Amino acid sequence: MGLDLETVDGQTPIDEDEKHDLLIRTISTRSELDEFEQKNIERAIEWTLRNNFKLERILTEQFVKEVHRQMFNQVWKWAGEFRRSGKNIGIDWTQIPTSLNQLLGNCNFWIQNHTFPQDEIAIRFSHGLVQIYLFPNGNGRHSRLCGDILVSKVFNRKVFTWGGNSELSPAGATRRKYIEAIRKADQGDYEDLLRFARS
Repeated sequence: MGLDLETVDGQTPIDEDEKHDLLIRTISTRSELDEFEQKNIERAIEWTLRNNFKLERILTEQFVKEVHRQMFNQVWKWAGEFRRSGKNIGIDWTQIPTSLNQLLGNCNFWIQNHTFPQDEIAIRFSHGLVQIYLFPNGNGRHSRLCGDILVSKVFNRKVFTWGGNSELSPAGATRRKYIEAIRKADQGDYEDLLRFARS
């Protein structure tokens, strides 16, 4: 298929097998794909606003998959399914269920024991999802929405602003700040990511 999906810093290429699972066959460029995905994501956000999810549901593998499915099910056949291939970031794909289960358990422990401030728990959860890199694509957007769900539904706080630009356009300074903050968080320093999330 003639799908031209150029990538920028912080984006992971979609492999040829994954491209074949595109549901909208008229899409041929990254900008067209971004447009259809954004419409799907907006419907997913509406779904989160209509529902009052509880902690016991949010911190499950099933729910984490469901959020991704809601975000991308009108664009990708593999929406909500863990990746089955290696990527330039993330853990080995065979370890995804185990690593996610550990993250979910850790997050539940942080909440029950007030290990970190509420915003930081949600940011650590969001960042942990990105580090695992659960899905073939959409992991950054998925992790941010999961962070928003946790902070709003469990802690009753406003959702994060993520630099004031939910799309984090690929070429912009906002995206560069986000990627830099993620890389610091990879080293255990969450200060910039926390600041970015509320900026």
